[in-house]
Amino acid sequence: MGVDGSVPLQPYEIALLRGGPRAAVTVAVVDLHLRGVVEAGRPGRLRTSGASEDAPGQGGPPPRSGESALAPLAEAVRAELVRPAGPAELMNRPAVRRALADLAAALRSARLLRALPPHRSRAGRRALQTLLAGHPLPASGKGVAADEAVLAVALHGEAALSLLVPRFALRAGLVPGTEVTDQGFHRNAPRGGGTGGYFHCGGAASCGGSY
Repeated sequence: MGVDGSVPLQPYEIALLRGGPRAAVTVAVVDLHLRGVVEAGRPGRLRTSGASEDAPGQGGPPPRSGESALAPLAEAVRAELVRPAGPAELMNRPAVRRALADLAAALRSARLLRALPPHRSRAGRRALQTLLAGHPLPASGKGVAADEAVLAVALHGEAALSLLVPRFALRAGLVPGTEVTDQGFHRNAPRGGGTGGYFHCGGAASCGGSY
């Protein structure tokens, strides 16, 4: 917790609060794609870069110099995608399920999630509204840094996917199979401070909630 009483949230946590486990895994996939670690394989399938669809590969490259280390959920997704999978299958892979459970447990421990019923509290809704107000969907994909793209996906879901990584999202099965237009963002866009950065929402009481 910050000295001002605010609670720092990573994009994975924001996505979990907004849209649940699927949203959090999608953010991890996009983060890894922008790092050059994950790519779309056969239609509707994901894999680590260079991995074969027919045999396990050796995983993607380590983070580039100056990039933040992978968060536990992203590391679990990277490890499981050595064996290609579709988004739904990926969510049921053991390492991903454990990482999601750990993430949810940490948010519950911080009083950001309630165990029952599994939905956002009024404070959680306020927290997300504050984040959405502070980080609106970009007008286009041009000039958007990778960190900003990951945060946009965490907050805006399919709208951000279709705007910022449309071809990848469509081929990987992250969005419905509708035609999308690439508006200029690509995975080599410059990174900011790393997706390990935190985004603050209000005071401690205003960050509670669940998906």
